[in-house]
Amino acid sequence: MTGELDVGVIVSTETMHARALTEFVRRLEALGYESLWLPELFGREPIATAGYLLGQCERLRVATGIANVYVRDAHAMAQTRQTLAELSGGRFILGLGVSNVGLNATRGHDWQTPEPKMRKYLDAMDAAATESPEPAQAAPLYIAAHGPKLQALGAERTDGIITYLMPPEHTAASRARVGPTLAINVVSPFLAESDPAIARATARKALQYYMTLDYYHREWSKLGFTDADFADGGSDRLIDMLVAWGDEDALRERVAAYQTAGASRVVIMPFDPVRDDGADSLSLLAPG
Repeated sequence: MTGELDVGVIVSTETMHARALTEFVRRLEALGYESLWLPELFGREPIATAGYLLGQCERLRVATGIANVYVRDAHAMAQTRQTLAELSGGRFILGLGVSNVGLNATRGHDWQTPEPKMRKYLDAMDAAATESPEPAQAAPLYIAAHGPKLQALGAERTDGIITYLMPPEHTAASRARVGPTLAINVVSPFLAESDPAIARATARKALQYYMTLDYYHREWSKLGFTDADFADGGSDRLIDMLVAWGDEDALRERVAAYQTAGASRVVIMPFDPVRDDGADSLSLLAPG
């Protein structure tokens, strides 16, 4: 896929108080970013946070990345999609996903096979009777999808797919599966650090939870990695695939590689803190 690339940012808002969060979204707007994506963990509720932030900025789009379909019934999600799209003037993006076995077990949910679970959920959203005013522009609907079954569902029923911790090679394979027009939103970590030892140590610390998940092991195995690569926090080769680190040129090369592979949007997950000298990844990659 060719054309202009959208560039967004995903961050955990768990530790940000309201004032800091407002300042952060306004900084993203000033830097020229197109969207802010909110994950669903155990702190801030993403739908409420999205509604608040949409009222704190003028241009920035706000997305759930992702909202867990186990947490809210499909009718409530259809209401959310329509309400926030209408109230924000079309700046809301709804990203959905099944999360993972462990997080859902912690919430008390019984795990179901992902594709049938998501298909049934989308069916129920379509059937929901939402009586609020219609938005002038419907919120795009994306689903998290790495494998062929969920990607096929995304191509059939939604506006696009979301991938996470996958390299450009995976993006290219995804584009071949879903065709030339479906949106592919690539979420990937970036780190402005040129020292290999520091960069890899930082990445291993940030990714330690994901290194325990069999689901990601299976996906990475399809790209030529083995159990040895998943041990001890991840091999250098695996870490270098998962996290773009280095100077500005190296970071921009990774963004360009995703675009060449077929990404519609790259969503930057900064693994480094904001710096006063502007040498952090969000400053270096700012669209301007």
